[in-house]
Amino acid sequence: MSVRPGFVLEVDERTPPLLVHSGDGVLLERFPLGTRVVYPPQPWGGVDGVEAAIGAALAAPVGDAAPLASLLRAGMRLAISVQDVTVPSPRMRGRDVRGRILEQVLSLAAAAGVDEVSLVVAGGLNRRLSAAEVAGVVGERVFRSFWPDRLRCHDAEDPAGLVEVGTAESGEALGVARVVAEADLLVAVEVVQAPGVGGAAGLVQGLSSYASLRGVRSVAAVMREAALPGAAAGGPRDAAGGGVSAAGRLGAVLGAAVPVFAVAATVNAAVGPAASPFLTRREWEWSLADQAMAVGVGRGMDLLGGRVRRRALRELAADYAITSVTAGEISAVSAAAWARVSEQQRVEVPGQADVLVVGSAPFGPYHGSGPADPVLAAHAALSEVFGAYRGVPVVRENGAMIVYHPMAARFSQLHQPSYVDFYEEVLAESSEPATIEAKFERQYATDPWYTSLYRTSLALHGVHPFHRWYETAPARAYLGEVVFVGGDRAVCARLGFRAASTLADALEIVSGSVGRDPSIAYVHSPPRLVAQVR
Repeated sequence: MSVRPGFVLEVDERTPPLLVHSGDGVLLERFPLGTRVVYPPQPWGGVDGVEAAIGAALAAPVGDAAPLASLLRAGMRLAISVQDVTVPSPRMRGRDVRGRILEQVLSLAAAAGVDEVSLVVAGGLNRRLSAAEVAGVVGERVFRSFWPDRLRCHDAEDPAGLVEVGTAESGEALGVARVVAEADLLVAVEVVQAPGVGGAAGLVQGLSSYASLRGVRSVAAVMREAALPGAAAGGPRDAAGGGVSAAGRLGAVLGAAVPVFAVAATVNAAVGPAASPFLTRREWEWSLADQAMAVGVGRGMDLLGGRVRRRALRELAADYAITSVTAGEISAVSAAAWARVSEQQRVEVPGQADVLVVGSAPFGPYHGSGPADPVLAAHAALSEVFGAYRGVPVVRENGAMIVYHPMAARFSQLHQPSYVDFYEEVLAESSEPATIEAKFERQYATDPWYTSLYRTSLALHGVHPFHRWYETAPARAYLGEVVFVGGDRAVCARLGFRAASTLADALEIVSGSVGRDPSIAYVHSPPRLVAQVR
């Protein structure tokens, strides 16, 4: 496949201003001479025919699995889980590939005489989806045929709808959705956008309860996972049964209780509509139209009112290409999918830098109604972007990270009620993950109001901000300083970070720890990339 790979550019006098995302805006920034700019590969093209690729995958599975058609029989109970809208991010424009997979799976089931079929959107502790969102994922035909009686969003707080299916050797008990626990076969459908994410561990997190996930997402578990060999992007941290993580161990428990046939589609690195090519082109290759569009988007976002801007970003969708479809035994499917996206996103980086600079995109898996609030902005930078490496991070230990984001205390009252109180109450007392976990987690996780909003509205679970905050702990422990360019100073201080008006100010702030002539790396994403640091 002829695709331009990623590469590292050293800024010199001829380098034009570079595109930087900053929350719900973009800007053009000049970087200091000598800055190493890590560019992602250009997005790959897709498979020749998506429908044919799905059919071929179902008929010729990987691992020890038999073709799906041979696993289906009349009188069996078939459960189908489908990943929620947290992946891909931004959402997929047009017909979602998950719906196309579901239609072929259901056609095979009908041909085999399978009458008892239940579908569940595996959202875990993420918010429930609206009917329109579910229809967008599964497709109109499947939605009309199954919603709402045989197609539902998983409810992690429904005691009657959860069944314990086993306990890992380390003591973690797993309770999953009843329709899954009582099935003769589970077909698990997902989209893979990043290496190491999803698989058996992702399935467990999408179908279980807070009680099952409490140990999986604890601060100690997150720190242990980050310290394991291969735990960064592309590693085996989510390999079912590998003994690598608590979620992986629970994935093995699920696989022992219910036969799982996995189907995974991978997408390329598109980050927006095909009509906005400047988002993935290198700046010195921009046409006049690209330059005008980049400037226009930045100024246009500034001129839009907050509500209009958030609505525009909520409608943002990407013209993804489907780069592979794999089906079969879940660990083999995950390994193949992760290898595929890792190959697409990997960039070799020559050594670590003293300072890592990143932008913050206006979309993410949990943003819901608009750009990230400060808690999710910190998570995006310190977990998702910082953690996208193999070997060692792009920045050295005790180095500095500089992030572009306004860090305004702005939340969605519909989707994020627990985030509002997490910011106002919890972070006002401490920003240390271990302290927060010990003092506040149980209160928020079991609060009847948050639970009711999660179950009956479109709200994230009460514990959701805690888990996202814990996932920043490895980077916080590794880095010496974190500074947000354009960030609200009071908000940054509450989260335990520094704020700066400009890049030059941020470099001045961190000069006490990294010196006045530090080596700087700017990770030019999105699109996504995985840094292979030499």
